[in-house]
Amino acid sequence: MQELPSSPRNSKSLSMPFLGLAAVLLLFFASHTSSCTEQESSSLINFLDGLMPDGNGGLNDSWVNGTDCCKWEGIICSSDGTVTDVLLATRGLKGGISPSLVNLTGLLHLNLSQNSLEGSLPTELVFSRSIIGLDISFNRLEGHLQEMQSSNPSFPLQVLNISSNFFMGQFPKTAWEVMKNLVALNASNNSFTGQIPSFLCINAPSFAMLDLSYNQFSGNISLGLGSCSMPRVLKAGHNNLTGALPDGLFNATSLDHLSLANNGLPGVLDGSNIVKLSSLTVLDLGSTGLSGKISDSVGQQRRLKKLYLDNNSMSGELPLALGNCSNLGYITLRNNSFTGDPSKVNFTMLDLRTADFSMNNFTGTIPESIYSYSNLVVLRLAFNKFHGQFSPSIGNLRSLSFFSITGNSFTNITNALKMLNSCKNLTSLMMGTNFKGETIPHDETFDGFEDLQVLTIDDCPLTGQIPLWISKLAKLEVLDLSLNQLTGQIPSWIDGLGFLFFLDISSNKLTGDIPAALTKMPMLLSERNAAKLDTRFLELPVFFTPSRQYWTVGAFPGKLCLDNNNFTGVIPPEIGELKMLDILNLSSNSLTGEIPQEICNLTNLQMLDLSNNQLTGAIPSALNGLHFLSRFNVSNNKLEGEVPSGGQFDSFSNCSYSGNPKLCGPMISNDCNSRTFSASGKRRNNLRHALVIGITVGDSLLLFCLHASLLQG
Repeated sequence: MQELPSSPRNSKSLSMPFLGLAAVLLLFFASHTSSCTEQESSSLINFLDGLMPDGNGGLNDSWVNGTDCCKWEGIICSSDGTVTDVLLATRGLKGGISPSLVNLTGLLHLNLSQNSLEGSLPTELVFSRSIIGLDISFNRLEGHLQEMQSSNPSFPLQVLNISSNFFMGQFPKTAWEVMKNLVALNASNNSFTGQIPSFLCINAPSFAMLDLSYNQFSGNISLGLGSCSMPRVLKAGHNNLTGALPDGLFNATSLDHLSLANNGLPGVLDGSNIVKLSSLTVLDLGSTGLSGKISDSVGQQRRLKKLYLDNNSMSGELPLALGNCSNLGYITLRNNSFTGDPSKVNFTMLDLRTADFSMNNFTGTIPESIYSYSNLVVLRLAFNKFHGQFSPSIGNLRSLSFFSITGNSFTNITNALKMLNSCKNLTSLMMGTNFKGETIPHDETFDGFEDLQVLTIDDCPLTGQIPLWISKLAKLEVLDLSLNQLTGQIPSWIDGLGFLFFLDISSNKLTGDIPAALTKMPMLLSERNAAKLDTRFLELPVFFTPSRQYWTVGAFPGKLCLDNNNFTGVIPPEIGELKMLDILNLSSNSLTGEIPQEICNLTNLQMLDLSNNQLTGAIPSALNGLHFLSRFNVSNNKLEGEVPSGGQFDSFSNCSYSGNPKLCGPMISNDCNSRTFSASGKRRNNLRHALVIGITVGDSLLLFCLHASLLQG
């Protein structure tokens, strides 16, 4: 499996409620001496009545009319009995938000986040005359936010979190104008459109945090951030923003986090501007269209912890000053045009955990200084021009979990694997397109990799057999040995890899029958078994195609690819037991016999390729029950009879069946109603009968011969 160029970063990393809203919620736990008023109690009951009976979070057990609402669950009052806080996050609430809550005239903090609330957000709550903290993030609220018709020049709201809903349209102009006390706004992960206003900081001088990422904002960036006294966080990535980065942006010298990824912001990253942002800990300008070199001034960013410049058009050598970023823990330069030997940079990042230099034109060997980072978890060097052998110092990377060198010119695979044995925490090891023409080590005493889940050694092309030491990888889930020159048979121990569900051994020189062991792979047998797979996120995504990336191993498809080998014999009927298979490719072998009916049981199948074999008989009509099947190919076999119709089969083209002159049906040019195909179909239907009545002796003899050959096939 080769890692391929990534599409723009598309995984939405949705944080828990913005700014740690709880940090600004000043809770008053003093014992109250008065009960809440009848108006407040009634307002809360009206809110409860607006929820669905099965979505009230059990509040009706506590919220009883006629009792003191200051004692109700999720309610906090001040010492005089005024309701100040309604805190109902993560309660499973369903239904709408009643505007009656605005009648709580002393309400300071309202937190309804991480529920399943629907409908609109009452405008009265956004423009409340008392609320200073409002969090309704991670719900299903929708529609436009309404403008507020009011002559009040200012509202007290300081923290507003409406992220991860379904809001759309332009953000209310009055919101920008009248929220003069606003400190933090999170409107990320919605569908807002229009431009980001330039006067935000002018109207709200105490503004510190703004997150508008994952929306559809457009136009230039012109926030006037230099007018803010304490801007700390600006996130506007994954929008449709255009134009060069404005110089005024870099006047916000207190910025700690700047993220503008996945926008159209071409130009050169001006070092004289970047150096102004001396407080930066996170700089994310990935997928923005930047070009040019990394300035030496990056070395002055001593507080920088995360640097994202991936998927751009940047070039040149890495500046030596990059090694001065002593606090850098995460750096990705993936998919640019950087050149030179990075070993010239003396990496001094004491806490470096993730380094992704893939998809560039780097040369030389792995920088020796990187081996000193005992905290390094991820090292991706794929698709560069690195060469040579591994240094024994690689064993110092005790924390290394994700290691990819795919697409380089490294040598001595035996030595490399022995050295990597010392990296006891490795879970993902991708080594394809290296070690050209070497022999894969087969030593059964070869040991290590106890936690390995992903192993790819494809397209090398290696000689030898599938090595016995792989049988000891008890946690292995993904194995790719495709595009090599491996010989011999599929080993009988393959089903002993209890977690393996992705196997690609295509394009080798393997021989023999398809063994029964392949039909007993536990993770492919049942959904209950597959539920045991590790669901933890990978440290970096694995790119399967240019537009598809996987953040968890369990997200990989169930795959069995044996194509382009020299396998013989029949397709074992037991293959129909692999209910969790998504992809089955047995093409370009020398398989004989019929397509087993049992394949029709593979209801999850998305791709089935049996082309370029010597299969005979009919295509099982029940295959039209495979509703997820999107690719189907049985071309260049010896199949006959009518092609199945209905379901997915109405969408497959003629080329799925070419090279089978005895096939007929409406999807191909051969008409089943013609005399030739009609007679052939009748004979086919009678083959399985022991007794045929009303036929001539000559016909009986012919049927007997055909039936005998079928049993031997």
